[in-house]
Amino acid sequence: MASASSELQTASSFGSGLREPYGRALRDPSRVLYLRDAHLDAPAEPVRVEVERFLAAADAGDTSLVAQTAGPVLDVGCGPGRMVRAAIMAGHLALGVDVSATAVRLGQEHGLPVLRRSVFQSLPAEGDWGTVLLIDGNIGIGGDPAVLLARCGELVDAPTGRILVETHPDPVRDRIFVGVVVDDLDHESLPFPWAEVGARALRAYAIAAGLVTVREWTAGGRSFTELARSG
Repeated sequence: MASASSELQTASSFGSGLREPYGRALRDPSRVLYLRDAHLDAPAEPVRVEVERFLAAADAGDTSLVAQTAGPVLDVGCGPGRMVRAAIMAGHLALGVDVSATAVRLGQEHGLPVLRRSVFQSLPAEGDWGTVLLIDGNIGIGGDPAVLLARCGELVDAPTGRILVETHPDPVRDRIFVGVVVDDLDHESLPFPWAEVGARALRAYAIAAGLVTVREWTAGGRSFTELARSG
């Protein structure tokens, strides 16, 4: 992928820079994090970032999603490795990648195979992954869903590989913006590109990325889409 995309992902990523609120919250989950538009006059309300869930063991929704995976599993934006652990416990080979040094360190301290790497950088076993995960809002990575999905399409094994995406609960949500993460002590990150995409909006991005929608479903109040490479 283009070096500009790689630089974007490592230099302007979720919750990084300045007072590093995301990394701080991973080390101290009593902190409360919000994702908001960098433009203070934006109409959208800030969204609570569920750091406690990132640090916890996989819940029933996570394990039901892992049950849909096949082959080796790559978790993009893995955080401390919750889904990586769940995939391994289900008997899969698994790897997580994340640009957060704190998240990767936490995962590695728990013995999980996680790398500090952007999805847009060179990754192990490209083209051989059975399943790529974009969970916990990670369809937003980079602020360009079509580019992100196209990259994930390069990573999966054709024609059997699948991309599992957790989508916004509002199926028509299609919002691309510059975000910041802020905690309850007013520690703020650098701005970064982000996106929120519902299932219906995802269909168009998938087509632009050369992917087809296999199915869509909801479980435990969460929404998911399975994609595959077309042709």
